Amino acid sequence: MKAHICVVAACLTVSAPLGFAAEKLAKADDPAFIKKSALAIDTHIAAWYRKQKLEVPAVTDDATFLRRTFLVAIGRIPTGEEARAFLEIEDPAKRTLLIDYLMASKGYSSTMTNWVFDLLRVTDGRPGFQGNFEPYRNWVRTAMETNMPWNDFTNALLASVGDGWDPNTAAVGYYTRDRGMPLDNLANSMRVFLGSRMECAQCHDDPFGTTERHEFFELAAFTEGQGSLRQNYMRKLWDEVGDAEKRNTVDYEVAQVMWDGVYGLSLGGTGAGKIELPNDYQYKDGDPGEMIGAKTPFGKTVRISEKHDKGDGRKQLAEWVTTKTGEQYASVAANRMWKRVMGRAVYEPVDEYKPTKDLHSPELMATLINLMVDLNYDLRAFQKVLLNTKTFQFVPNPQPSKVAGGDDFHGRQLLRLSSEQLWDSLITLAAGDPDKMPRRSLDDRIYVGNKPVLVGKKNMTQVSKEVLALDSEEAVRGYFNKLLNEVKTGGASGSSSGSDMMGMTGKISRYGKDAAVRASELPSPAPRDHLLYLFGQSDRIVVEGSSREPNVGQVLSLMNGYVQNQLVNNTGAALYKSLDGATTDEEKIRRLYVTILNRPPSTEEMGWMKDELKKSKENGIRNIVSALVMSSEFLFVQ
Repeated sequence: MKAHICVVAACLTVSAPLGFAAEKLAKADDPAFIKKSALAIDTHIAAWYRKQKLEVPAVTDDATFLRRTFLVAIGRIPTGEEARAFLEIEDPAKRTLLIDYLMASKGYSSTMTNWVFDLLRVTDGRPGFQGNFEPYRNWVRTAMETNMPWNDFTNALLASVGDGWDPNTAAVGYYTRDRGMPLDNLANSMRVFLGSRMECAQCHDDPFGTTERHEFFELAAFTEGQGSLRQNYMRKLWDEVGDAEKRNTVDYEVAQVMWDGVYGLSLGGTGAGKIELPNDYQYKDGDPGEMIGAKTPFGKTVRISEKHDKGDGRKQLAEWVTTKTGEQYASVAANRMWKRVMGRAVYEPVDEYKPTKDLHSPELMATLINLMVDLNYDLRAFQKVLLNTKTFQFVPNPQPSKVAGGDDFHGRQLLRLSSEQLWDSLITLAAGDPDKMPRRSLDDRIYVGNKPVLVGKKNMTQVSKEVLALDSEEAVRGYFNKLLNEVKTGGASGSSSGSDMMGMTGKISRYGKDAAVRASELPSPAPRDHLLYLFGQSDRIVVEGSSREPNVGQVLSLMNGYVQNQLVNNTGAALYKSLDGATTDEEKIRRLYVTILNRPPSTEEMGWMKDELKKSKENGIRNIVSALVMSSEFLFVQ
């Protein structure tokens, strides 16, 4: 990493002579703007301390800053080489340079992918659904990789329509993932993007909020009509091959490729703009079965009359969410990012919006909202500002927040590693920098009987485009017969088992669950026997469903599972390579501490570990590794 720091430093030094004046840079790329914005935030925090008559916390040491910044910015601990480079370099600007290095790395998009997968409940499949959400997953992953602005990301999801395999319209997976549950999808949309909890209003006026049932259905009218594209042309054929006698035939499996794999991922309509009240509607402001038009419940009013058939409801909803809800959309986005970086949101719960004027630090929140807008919803740049604040660098605070509804800004609270942070850190110790591994690419192979077929001849993107262009039952039946014949004569390409599967292009299309790759590249959600699941990864059923609560199974998993097999007893693990060139016990111990805990040992710890090496001889190093990785210090971010 030392080389990277030097390169960044050189770039910053020569930028002015080369004519790249700060005022000509986009704000997201302007170091002066980043620094100024960070200072503005720290100024508000300082004012908060004066108002509360509290002492400002000290700035944390380099080792704590190093580990904290790696875990927050890219979701893993540094490699031994990265840790030593940072701790040993003498440069007053090294913290800023470290942030630049991390936010420009592949690790940033990886950890953001984990975050958004959890937020949007992105899964590889769905119970009872024989297709998969590979193109949608890949679309979301690519959006994080290209740093798509959050408002553009939101618009693309909420206004999506079309072919689920087309990379330009694969965002339809946001709706098809919840096919058959449009009201739940809408409630989640309001929760995720606007911090409005409306799920109760699906059935009755919300007793704890302000949303009435009639208002919820007026909002639901914007997204009404989420059927598949032209799937009706295959209905008769699907009923025929779905007969009990044909369920175990290749005919049925090929039909599934079209029914679930193509039609099931497509999204027709654009949002009807009108909806019928449910049969159990119980209030005086409407009748069961009554057709009502779309209307937004707050912000700038947007309406669509129930008498109109122009559609376009989803697009209007997307525009309303991102541009016509006052400060709310920007506030929720900024608050989510504050929690990601600082550990606790300005206001909690993070998915329940609170007006700025009602907060304990309205000046700070107003600054964060303006910053989000100024940066055009660039989440990478926004988080970069937060990482550059002195507030982020405060010493850890072991005490709970003194503010019941949010952050008291009194130092980052101790927080257990998320399952993804833990996994990504363990594989860093086992195999070195995981970001050097190729990222999982789109797997668009055709699967029949869980095996890829026609590899190199035809893929799902082609099949989807061709099938969705068919405009009659006869055309669909003819295409099915042709595809069936190709599969029968072309054959399968063999088993898809193994730690990773390679397509004809040589790209990694899927990783197996045991591969030593980052969590963002593994199945979503992880299988129930995977360390990710055992340590609380979300099952992607509810929004942000992950858990950091400890249990006995986790301890047993560390003692008898990955830690022992891939770290302690694996002499080829990357952490042991950090000992190369170390000639004394003191140097070996120091390197293990820096590699695992990212700090040098104290004098007392050095004495303990030297005694362990003398007592246990050849097993001493392994015992030290086991003790450090199993320690609370390793399992928490300070």
